[in-house]
Amino acid sequence: MDGPYSGIDGFLGTRASLMLDVVVVAMVGVLMLLGLSIYLVRYRARYVWHKRLQLLLVAALLVVVALFEADMRINGWRARAESSPYYDSLVMPALTLHLTFSVSTCLLWGWVTVGALRKFDRPPQPGPHSFSHRWWGRVAALDMLCTAVSGWAFYWLAFAATAVR
Repeated sequence: MDGPYSGIDGFLGTRASLMLDVVVVAMVGVLMLLGLSIYLVRYRARYVWHKRLQLLLVAALLVVVALFEADMRINGWRARAESSPYYDSLVMPALTLHLTFSVSTCLLWGWVTVGALRKFDRPPQPGPHSFSHRWWGRVAALDMLCTAVSGWAFYWLAFAATAVR
């Protein structure tokens, strides 16, 4: 324990824990890799690279989310957020919105990934499943964007905002 809170303090200079900071920064990388993956498949027809990047993202997110959830269960987050001027007003609605997006993203990405692994040829190429995959992949990508933005909003409201004196 580095500071007055349970767990390891983060590196972004807020009240957040190390894992909260890792997730906040990692989401920037996730969105960049997601964008690259979509670009490669849409504009370059690089189906194998799209598949590789998507599977890398799924695996990385599973590991990071598992570590993050363990940290939240062991160390919690509320004590770190209590000094936020928004703790009693906006923090919980922001968290609820974020959890709505994050859970739906997890379910959508799982469904899109399993469907792709089962229904596309090896190596992957366009086929009968392409239309459905493209539609639900776009929904999942938009959901991931909403997960990141709502997570960043929650992070700021809970851990970065300070009372004006």
